[in-house]
Amino acid sequence: MNTTELEATVRAMIARGKGLLAADESSGTIKKRFDSIGLESTEANRRDYRQMLFTTEGLEQAISGVILYDETIRQRTDDGRTLVSILQAKGIVPGIKVDKGTVPMAPGSAEKVTEGLDGLAKRYEEYYQLGARFAKWRAVYSITDQLPSWRNIRLNAQGLARYAAITQQSGLVPIVEPEVLMDGAHTIERCFEVTEAVQHAVFDALVAEGVVLELMVLKPNMVISGKDCPVQASAQQVAEATVRCFRRTVPAAVPGIMFLSGGQGDVQATENLNAINAMGVQHPWVFSFSYGRALQAPALKAWGGKKENVAAGQRALLKRARLNSAACRGEYRPEMEQAA
Repeated sequence: MNTTELEATVRAMIARGKGLLAADESSGTIKKRFDSIGLESTEANRRDYRQMLFTTEGLEQAISGVILYDETIRQRTDDGRTLVSILQAKGIVPGIKVDKGTVPMAPGSAEKVTEGLDGLAKRYEEYYQLGARFAKWRAVYSITDQLPSWRNIRLNAQGLARYAAITQQSGLVPIVEPEVLMDGAHTIERCFEVTEAVQHAVFDALVAEGVVLELMVLKPNMVISGKDCPVQASAQQVAEATVRCFRRTVPAAVPGIMFLSGGQGDVQATENLNAINAMGVQHPWVFSFSYGRALQAPALKAWGGKKENVAAGQRALLKRARLNSAACRGEYRPEMEQAA
C-alpha cells in the first residue's frame, strides 16, 4: 500500500469547496437519461456527452474528481485525447466505478446485494494504468416497515469492506457507498433508524477487514423523508438528523463524507448540503457532494444531444457545480440560482 500516494489522493478529493461529479452511469441508466431528450444511446453519443461535461472551462474550481464508467475511462475525444487526460490536465482526479451492479439477495427477494469482487484486484492493475486513482462501490438498501433485514445489512457491509480492503491494497482510494434508498413513503425518523444501523454495520466490517479509515471516503445518503412520504422534512430537519446520525456512527478518522443525491432534485440537493454546512458546528469530517443526476440533469437538458448546444450544457453544469461549491461552505442562498 502506497500510503503517501493514497493520502495525496484523499486530500485532493476532499479539497474545501469541491466535490465529485458522478459520471459513472451504467449503459442502462444512461439510456434512460438519453431517452428523456430523444437521443439514441450509442457509444459515440455517450462519448460526446461526457466530453461536453469534462471540457467545461472552470469545472476544476468546484469539482475535485470524476467517477467514470468502464467504457468512459477508455474513450478518446474527437481530437484524439483521452477523456482521462482532459481531467488530469485540469487537476481533477479520475476515479472508476468497479461494482457489477445488484442482484436479488435470494430468489424472489426484494432486497439486493452487490456483485463484482471476483477478479477485482486484477482489474485494478489496468484501471491504475488508465489513470484511475480512486474507486467506487455501491450497496443499496430498501426501506419498508420490515426492511432492510439484518442479513441484508450484514451481507452488503461485508461486500463494501472487502472491496475497500482490495482497493487500498491495489493503490486506490475506496469510496464506500451504502445507499439507503429514498423510494417509498417512509418518514425521516425511519430513514434515521435504518441509516444508523447500516453505518454501524459498515464500519464494523471495515475495521474487521483492516481498512485504513483515514484513506477512504464515505458516500452515504442523507437522512431524508421517502419520496412518497406525505410529510417532507425541511432542509434544516434533514441537516440536523443527518449530522446526528453520522456523529453516532462514523469514526472521526474518516476524512470526508461526500453525499449522494439519491433522487433529490438538483436544487433540493444543494439546499440540504448547504444546511448541513451552515449549522455553525465543528465537524470532524469534510461534508461535500458526489452528485450524478443533481449535477447533470440541467446540463443534459440544455445540451439535448446537439453540437450547437455544447456551450449551453456546459454553462448549466458549471452553474450547479458552483452552487454546490458554495453549499460546501454553507454560503449558498436561493437568490444565487437566478444570479448564476
